[in-house]
Amino acid sequence: MVTNALTVDVEDWFQVGAFETVIDRAGWDDLDTRVEANTDRVLDLFAAARVTGTFFTLGWVAHRHPALIRRVVEAGHEVASHGWDHARVFTMDADAFRADLAQAKAALEDAGGVAVTGYRAPSFSIDARVPWAHAVLAEAGYHYSSSVAPIQHDHYGVPDAPRRTYRPVPGAELIEMPITIARVWGREVTTGGGFFRLLPSGVTARAIRAANAEQAPAIFYFHPWEIDPAQPRVRAAPLKSKIRHYSRLGAMHGKLERLIATHRWGRMDRIAAQEAARLA
Repeated sequence: MVTNALTVDVEDWFQVGAFETVIDRAGWDDLDTRVEANTDRVLDLFAAARVTGTFFTLGWVAHRHPALIRRVVEAGHEVASHGWDHARVFTMDADAFRADLAQAKAALEDAGGVAVTGYRAPSFSIDARVPWAHAVLAEAGYHYSSSVAPIQHDHYGVPDAPRRTYRPVPGAELIEMPITIARVWGREVTTGGGFFRLLPSGVTARAIRAANAEQAPAIFYFHPWEIDPAQPRVRAAPLKSKIRHYSRLGAMHGKLERLIATHRWGRMDRIAAQEAARLA
């Protein structure tokens, strides 16, 4: 069986892209933080299934919850970077991106006591607007990125990007591992997050089987807040954002249990090493 990447984007309910225009970053510390309890629930879920994965974590979270990062490491999982505070890469220039990467990496490594070699852009925000982003990651010493969604989406996407692992910077060791794509009703969607919650589980299962049939690992993701139906409601958010964020939160835990039990899973760094060897 092919080992697939089980990944978690660790951010709190108020840090998501859907609410970035209605929740001020300056007020984050005054909000009800639920990321530690929710991530502990994910750790329990993974422990019960005896699987390991990769936790792409905000530096902001690591700085405030260092004990959580240590628990992730002690449970055998990989800690990787999700940037500092969920700012999308295309909102920064190259120098600001370098600073964001450095601040997040320092917080994660200080908290976890392990080297951070992987990165995922908030909201898959490495796209045609930031052609320099992969070069900056390579310069910073990252081994792999999982920051590209090879689809057309209203918030992200590089429709003509490769569907399997590739080297985005000629001559550099960095590899990009795009999120796996599923097809439903003639449309392409990512395998994870809101699409996984809203669509039948078979959509994601078919996409994983299709990747594995070509001896390729599937890359799946979700967020800790997605298994928290009791989280606060943001009344000022646009209707579309509220539908995307809150729909079927109560169903997510069970869907994850079934998905994890059906396929073989592992950490991104180990799968990245295999993919890099394949490309050598």
